[in-house]
Amino acid sequence: MIDNNILGPVFIHLFTGILQLIAWRKTVTQRFISGIGSFLGLLIAIRLFTKVNSDGILTLNAANWDAPFGIVFVADLLSSTLVLITSIAAFAVSLFSSTGISRQRMLYGYFPIFHFLVMGLNGAFLTGDIFNLYVWFEVIIISSFVLMTLGGRKTQLEGAVKYMALNILASTFFLTGVGILYGITGSLNMADLSEKIKMVNNQFLVGITSAFFLLGFGIKSAVFPLYYWLPSSYHTPPSAVAATFGGLLTKVGIYAMLRVFSLIFIPDDFTKQLLMVLAVLTIFTGSMGALIKLNIRRLFSYLIVCHIGFMIGGIGMFTKVALIGTLFYLFHDILVKTNMFLIAGLIRQMRGTMDLKSLGGLYAQYPKISLLIVLVLFSLVGIPPLSGFWPKVFLIKDAYVHGEYAYIFALILGSFVTLFVIARMWSEAFWKNVPEGNELEDKFEPMPLARKILLVLPIGILALVTIYIGLNANFVITLADNIADQLIDTKPYIEAVLKQN
Repeated sequence: MIDNNILGPVFIHLFTGILQLIAWRKTVTQRFISGIGSFLGLLIAIRLFTKVNSDGILTLNAANWDAPFGIVFVADLLSSTLVLITSIAAFAVSLFSSTGISRQRMLYGYFPIFHFLVMGLNGAFLTGDIFNLYVWFEVIIISSFVLMTLGGRKTQLEGAVKYMALNILASTFFLTGVGILYGITGSLNMADLSEKIKMVNNQFLVGITSAFFLLGFGIKSAVFPLYYWLPSSYHTPPSAVAATFGGLLTKVGIYAMLRVFSLIFIPDDFTKQLLMVLAVLTIFTGSMGALIKLNIRRLFSYLIVCHIGFMIGGIGMFTKVALIGTLFYLFHDILVKTNMFLIAGLIRQMRGTMDLKSLGGLYAQYPKISLLIVLVLFSLVGIPPLSGFWPKVFLIKDAYVHGEYAYIFALILGSFVTLFVIARMWSEAFWKNVPEGNELEDKFEPMPLARKILLVLPIGILALVTIYIGLNANFVITLADNIADQLIDTKPYIEAVLKQN
């Protein structure tokens, strides 16, 4: 079904960013515009998801050029759900940024660049054109690089160089794959490619092409051994920026894998086994890195890597049950990782540090906030019946059926390491007393009430959504089940794009 409102989630953030460029020196106005724009973006995303869920796949041909000749935008259940979850996370980060980002960084253009980044994410989820996906990835990379370097501190610049170098390499692999794909099929429309790729005589070349995409998306997703840029860079920018990166940027790589390897390159036995090996190694290396980190954001960065491995394994098995688990974990991970970095930012606002050895006494001083945070920590660990528990059930169940015992071991190891490092974090930062001789200045208590609310409210919003999807797991499982059906049987997607009403 053709729908001209598909690009609403893209345009709302584009217009919000442009309005903030007009109000460049007026930081109060920028905060207000950002909050309103993010809220409107959330409402538009809810409308899009509701319409897709009730009416089916929606399409839009740019400039009325019919597919596959023109650029087409497609909203199916997967893309509309990710746009919705991205909008929830963006709204929370926008609220947190209004007081969690310094005025100096706002004057450097934080808010417009943030909205251009969200625009790029929504565009990547909604495009039905493989080259257009590359273009949206470049919008994301450029925006994220600017956000990472705002303020120009030495550690930020070092992290940004590593981040940019590896992501340029990823883009090179991606663009090379796109070029070869166009050369052997003569098309860039993903639905059209799904049909034409089967008619290519040289299937060995098709396999080589898929390797370029796997390398490109693997770097962007922080898959072993291509993940080193992430822990080296995600701890350097402000917490609001790190929350956006940690919750969303690696997940767009997972989305791209799901889209490309379900529509164009259907995984063969070799690809599946390769993905399973990468999943196990990613979980293991991420877990080992998290064990030795005492800085909260560095610890969270390695947990991102570890949990990316959970989803890569689900893609590697590529069965309906495994995809349900992968999708559920993807939705959970976006929300909870965004919230974890916001929590790190709140702790920094409270104590001026994120070093676990220097922290302590947070529960005694802020019991209500600490109880809110512990709910998020329980969700991250996967304490039943919270959101992190259910997807692991599906992943372990399907891995057992298919004899992927190494992956099961890695999943259990990653889960126990997550439990251990989060328990250690809670003990060091919240339970224990402040170390003697290390009395830190309390920067949170003297804050105006409005600032305190704007720091805690976004964490509460994301915590409520995370708890909701855990306690209403049947709805999320049904949604993931329907999305898995669309990923396995791509005929409805292809027909919606190529045979429009």
